[in-house]
Amino acid sequence: MPEIKIIHGDCMEYMATLPDKAFALAIVDPPYGIGVAKMNIGARIIKNDACDGKDWDSTKPPEIYFKELRRVSKEQIIWGANNFNCFSGGMGAIVWDKDNPLPTSSRCEIASYSKHSKVAYYRQVWTNYVNTKATIHPTEKPVALYQWLLKNYAKQGDKILDTHLGSGSSAIAADIMGFDFVGIEIDEDYYKAALDRFNRHKQQLTLEI
Repeated sequence: MPEIKIIHGDCMEYMATLPDKAFALAIVDPPYGIGVAKMNIGARIIKNDACDGKDWDSTKPPEIYFKELRRVSKEQIIWGANNFNCFSGGMGAIVWDKDNPLPTSSRCEIASYSKHSKVAYYRQVWTNYVNTKATIHPTEKPVALYQWLLKNYAKQGDKILDTHLGSGSSAIAADIMGFDFVGIEIDEDYYKAALDRFNRHKQQLTLEI
């Protein structure tokens, strides 16, 4: 059974406790600094009073964050890399085509990948704009997207880090795929919602056995 840790805290403080290259792969989705948290994206948010209307996307992480991320992980997949100028040094890219019809959001999202310079493509409709689909985070990514990343960019036995857990999709994917995982979320409301979502995922697995 994989070991999944979901931590409420500051990722910078957590990374400061780690030795170099403690994780094989970091898959992270930091704030892009574009104010998306205040956009009307049409998603129905679970526990709206607690989780909606926050200002978490007003600023980008400082450069020291990326330096620490590279220190504590051997390889990095960084979503929103076009907002962080992450493509220096021949980094590759991963393009997620969301087939998104909303004028307030991009059709695709781009991640940088530290290991090679190739460009990969993945298509899956992003359904957050559908009012009947409840989410716990306005930029919640599909579990299937993280499963695809782990299948293609991680090896069995790798330990995975997510410094900005958000909705917890990465934790659920790591559990399904059998990877040890640590996810950190600084916002208490999102942390509680992600932890509850993960526990509901585990309960469903228990009921299926």
